[in-house]
Amino acid sequence: MPGLLLRTLSGENTSERPIWLMRQAGRYLPEYRELRAQKGGFLPLVYDSVAAAEITLQPIKRFGFDGAILFSDILIVPYAMGQNLEFLAGEGPRLSPRLVDVALKSLQAVPERLAPIYETVRRVRSELDAGRTLLGFAGSPWTVATYMVAGEGSRDQHETRAYAYRDPAAFQAIIDAIVEVTVEYLVGQIEAGAEAVQLFDSWAGSLAPAEFVRWVIAPNAAIVAKLRARCPGVPIIGFPKGSGEKLVAYAHETGVDALGLDETIDPAWAAKNLPADLPVQGNLDPLLLLAGGAALDAGVLTILDTFAGRPHVFNLGHGIGQTTPIAHVERVLELVRDWRG
Repeated sequence: MPGLLLRTLSGENTSERPIWLMRQAGRYLPEYRELRAQKGGFLPLVYDSVAAAEITLQPIKRFGFDGAILFSDILIVPYAMGQNLEFLAGEGPRLSPRLVDVALKSLQAVPERLAPIYETVRRVRSELDAGRTLLGFAGSPWTVATYMVAGEGSRDQHETRAYAYRDPAAFQAIIDAIVEVTVEYLVGQIEAGAEAVQLFDSWAGSLAPAEFVRWVIAPNAAIVAKLRARCPGVPIIGFPKGSGEKLVAYAHETGVDALGLDETIDPAWAAKNLPADLPVQGNLDPLLLLAGGAALDAGVLTILDTFAGRPHVFNLGHGIGQTTPIAHVERVLELVRDWRG
């Protein structure tokens, strides 16, 4: 029988709620910090399939979450497309050459850079209990493109937004290329054992409405259609962070099977305005998880109670912070496990 998470993502409104947390495998766990100290930097960890599989499984072994999400990074796609990728201590990821400086066609694809990620998926699937769902993921085209164009992350994606306005044809070519590689990448993860996938659009909230339609909704709809044709029945979660009221159009037009909500979304608004049978995921504020106490308990229960009438996966509104106390995670898990709709 499929696990609780997979059943929920497939549209079943269960009395119990599945739970996993974005960035659940990472720096808040002492076992992760210990392994990273042994192995070195972030990218070497991602490309060490034995270590990456162990990291993916660490939060499952400690907490018993319903889903394990692949330990990797959204920038593996541009890395496979031919950009150089490095993670600088205290500064974050850097891609080169920047596509604001060179043409897309100048990149030489290196598809073999995807193979170790598939091996990680295979290893995790072989060790994961049958009732736990293995989640694959990729970055959505807009968010990936912001890094490819500017070479790094930014708060407002100024350089990429300006580029898209200035030369929409060139930017469309970048988006289209990301779509094609992303589909192949997700198909590879699914063939290796991923049972559901999530599309992370971390910077979707920076776009004006018309640009949101063109650079977020349209490419994600293309990915969903292509994936559904090749991997029917595999749930696809869309997570366009910061989209606000544009979530309604995203939900209707992309065709995703479930919708991730960030912490700025009022659960009552979402329950009222999103399609009634659409599974939703989220949306506890990661800073509330960090703070703990009575406010955390109340926040968890409000989310659970508000989404009682539809399929709901309990999660955060974004990734777990690295200084989050483990006791707070355990408290959330206790509340979710005890709740019944």
